[in-house]
Amino acid sequence: MSIIYENKNIKIEVEESEIPWLKIFTQDSYKEMSEVPAEIKFEIYDLLDIIEKEMIAYYNPKKINIASFGNYIPHVHWHIMARFEEDAYFPEPMWGTKQREGDLDLPSFESFCDKVIKLLS
Repeated sequence: MSIIYENKNIKIEVEESEIPWLKIFTQDSYKEMSEVPAEIKFEIYDLLDIIEKEMIAYYNPKKINIASFGNYIPHVHWHIMARFEEDAYFPEPMWGTKQREGDLDLPSFESFCDKVIKLLS
C-alpha cells in the first residue's frame, strides 16, 4: 500500500483497484469512531469532503461510495471510491459479487492523487 499523504493525526493510502479508491486511517489505533478525539473526527470529515469533491470533479463517476467497516482491521479507517456503471462490481459494493469484467477508461489516477496532495498541502 502506498501512502500519498500523512500528518500527526491521519494518513491517506491508495487501495489498488480498477476504480479510484483512497483510504483515510487514523495514525493512532482506535477501534471505533466514537473513541476518536473530536479534532481528528473533524479532520477526517474535512478530508472525506475534499476527496469526494475532487473525485466528482476529476472523474465524473456515477456515484461516490464512502464506507467504514474495520471488521478485519479493527482500526478506524474510511474508504472513498469513485464508482462507475462499467466497473466490475457496480451496483454491488466492491466487496460484493462481481457483475462483469470491468471496462473502464479513466483519467490518470496518479494525476488525481497529485491534485489531492496539492489540495491538502
